[in-house]
Amino acid sequence: MVEKSRSLDADEVFLDLEDAVAPAAKDDARALVAAALREGGWKATTVGVRVNDWSTQWTYRDVVDVVCAQLDCVVLPKVESPDHVVALDLLLSQLERAHGLDEGSIGIEAQIESARGLVAANAIAAASKRLQSLVFGPADFMASVNMRGLAVGEQPPGYDVGDAFHHALMTILVAARAHDLQAIDGPYLQIRDVDGFRRQARRSAALGYDGKWVLHPDQIAIGNEVFAPSQEDFDHAEEILAAYGASTSDAGGRRGAVMLGAEMIDEASRKMAEVVVAKGRAAGLRRTGAN
Repeated sequence: MVEKSRSLDADEVFLDLEDAVAPAAKDDARALVAAALREGGWKATTVGVRVNDWSTQWTYRDVVDVVCAQLDCVVLPKVESPDHVVALDLLLSQLERAHGLDEGSIGIEAQIESARGLVAANAIAAASKRLQSLVFGPADFMASVNMRGLAVGEQPPGYDVGDAFHHALMTILVAARAHDLQAIDGPYLQIRDVDGFRRQARRSAALGYDGKWVLHPDQIAIGNEVFAPSQEDFDHAEEILAAYGASTSDAGGRRGAVMLGAEMIDEASRKMAEVVVAKGRAAGLRRTGAN
């Protein structure tokens, strides 16, 4: 799996020392991950490691053994307090100095996976300059709140109106955006159900999430498709920016509100269009045609 991960078209690959590893295999897995990081060679632009959470006996050793020049970030699971992030920040600073790395060069991604973590999401988001993203952990969250259901990422049986995860997703999203962090949706465990993955990915993408974890290579292309705007939306956003730029210029009469076809656009329209254009350009989209 480590070898296969090197060639995948994901934006980030992280090697897991937490839930994917049985307790008796922690030491062997840690050595395997450390060796793989030293070797490098990933196509993904970001490479990380998910360590065990602070309630276990493994966290310190996980971090100490995997810090090297090839590590971009540490994924910290089950974060329930800003103190969890601060503790990791301090340890990383010591290790960066010991290894001759630039202090602050290794980022932190914090997983929100419980009722306590969700309540503290805003404080967690402000806990460290190293923080890059908040990540929703649906499985542990479902267990934390006693949600009735065993299909991780799916609506619990009997919940037939609305979205049972909306409050958690929006709370994490708002906390992330308030502190200029990315918001990442968690995994969909039914890896053969590509339609289910697409449906759940579209839910968080519609809210404004930046991406979603994938557990299998078959989910990658769908994730990339869903979290990029459509070509139609991208072209329309580009058109809004061009029209608004023209209308607010001296030549355009310095008008702050103008009609674009049957649509009124203004400064708020520009901000919304910039979001769509930025995501589209990051996904490699280019405008087709011009008006």
